[in-house]
Amino acid sequence: MTSREQIRRLLVAFPLVGLSAGLAARYAGAAELAVAAFFVATLPVLAFLLADAVSSLKRGEFGIDLLAALSMTGALAFGETLAAAIVALMYAGGSYLEVLADRRARREMTALLERAPRTALRYRDGHTEEVAVETVLPGDRLLIRRGDVIPADGELLSGMAVLDQSALTGEAEPVRQASGGSLLSGATNVGDAFDMTARRAAAESTYAGIVRLVEKAQAAKAPMARLADRYALFFLAATLAGVAATWWVTGDPLRVVAVLVVATPCPLILAVPVALMSGVSSAARRGILLKGGRVIEAIASVRSVVLDKTGTLTVGRPGLTEIRSADGYEQDALLQLAASLDIACKHPMASALVAAAKRKELSLSQPERVVETPGEGVEGYVDGHYVVVGGRRFAEARWRGHDVSCRWEKAATPAGTSVVHVLVDGARAGELHFSDRVRAGARSVFDTLRGNGVENIVLATGDAEAAARHMASGLGFDRVLSNLSSDQKVLSVLSERKNGAVMMVGDGVNDAPALAAADIGVAMGARGSAASVEAADAVLLLDDLGLLVPVFSIARRTMRIAYQSMIAGIVLSIAAMGFAAAGYLDPVAGALLQEAIDLAVVLNALRALSSGREAADG
Repeated sequence: MTSREQIRRLLVAFPLVGLSAGLAARYAGAAELAVAAFFVATLPVLAFLLADAVSSLKRGEFGIDLLAALSMTGALAFGETLAAAIVALMYAGGSYLEVLADRRARREMTALLERAPRTALRYRDGHTEEVAVETVLPGDRLLIRRGDVIPADGELLSGMAVLDQSALTGEAEPVRQASGGSLLSGATNVGDAFDMTARRAAAESTYAGIVRLVEKAQAAKAPMARLADRYALFFLAATLAGVAATWWVTGDPLRVVAVLVVATPCPLILAVPVALMSGVSSAARRGILLKGGRVIEAIASVRSVVLDKTGTLTVGRPGLTEIRSADGYEQDALLQLAASLDIACKHPMASALVAAAKRKELSLSQPERVVETPGEGVEGYVDGHYVVVGGRRFAEARWRGHDVSCRWEKAATPAGTSVVHVLVDGARAGELHFSDRVRAGARSVFDTLRGNGVENIVLATGDAEAAARHMASGLGFDRVLSNLSSDQKVLSVLSERKNGAVMMVGDGVNDAPALAAADIGVAMGARGSAASVEAADAVLLLDDLGLLVPVFSIARRTMRIAYQSMIAGIVLSIAAMGFAAAGYLDPVAGALLQEAIDLAVVLNALRALSSGREAADG
């Protein structure tokens, strides 16, 4: 239990014990003792409230708690000590309820912090040693036992890994990774033990970044909570006007106290932060980290979405899309030779080629005498054949019987396609075509966003115009902006402001300035750069564009609930003030009625906790 929770619990205990003792004394006929008990029960809460209000004023923040202090002070001044004690219990109980609701709303986010690994089993000289997770470095070989949390992003060395990624992504079903597959830190091994190689230091891995983001989110204060304070200023003015009018018309101090009691602004104090933190928690369950309640308010007002292309609209990795084999070569045979040679190459296209061969279950051979020319190609021997895999000029220079000046006829290829030529024993064997791929379901995501109030969807990329338009074809973009530098991406975001609030979605270092410039920056967090994740307001823990749908659904529903709770509480309080001024509510009855209003609006605000489940079901 936190110190804040302990203080709130103690504040509840004072009026609760005092009320019990006072009511018992009144029942026993000791009226003066009852008044003293009610008076003493109120003082600690009033003192705490006044100290908190003064502290807020020193920070330049207007404290709505002043109204609660006025109602208690007025009740004590006019001898309505029972009403004062009830208000004290109502305020202390409401504050404690806020702490409990906040704890519940943060439960999923706190779970991420609690399960962070502290140690790792690292191989050293043929043995394993338990080391602090901070000492894990790229290239370290680690043993992950059943039940262990993966301490650093890495690669599975052999066999099959069965992982529970629910804490990261919200996905309940275990995920299987084959040998060579990527492993995300923070996932739990629910299968047999396996070995892995760390790709990043633990401090730079996905889970460590998530933990830092959670800590930021938990420390953030939502501007809408300050907006509630601004509403409270008008509410205070209305309350004072009602008090003045009641005194002027009736001259009855009991009615004045009753008006003050039912005007205690707990709906404003509690409803907004409870709803927003509940929405943040719902998003966390869906694999979406929001850096505080402010983000929810901003997302709900977004009218334009600007997306980067590579790694955001697309998967960000080249994939083999076509094999064109020359006469005398089967496509599988060509792929087997080229992929066998590329086992020794670390280029992304080489990795894609090897992966394509493994998907076809081709048996790859160990290459020999491999020579790689960075950025151009690779050559070597596979099963006794001299194999060349590389770009056009690299292959031309090694084509048997022709000089370097010879030019091949260039076949038509789609925009954005990279062509890799393959020679076998000096003769042309074929071409391999690679291109990035649009993320699955992108068009459906965009259609859903438009249904959630987004009016403009823009693609902003540094790629050439032909490649950008080819990739955007059929996806329904309102505008396609190409050949953009980082500065120009910022300008494209700012230019969309004329249509309303702007969301920028990106993943690379070059996207960080645009993410920071947007009203809401969203980073693709699983493989996104550290710069983009730090600059963003929200992080998608999976590289899944579809998570933008629950982002909007949760934000809009949470804001509806927050406004609904706040406005309903104010309206009910004002109505109760009218009844109190007319003499239909005495101070004690008014205090009890206000308690019921507070409970109703807080329970309604907690409905935002279900936003994540409803987004998933929808």
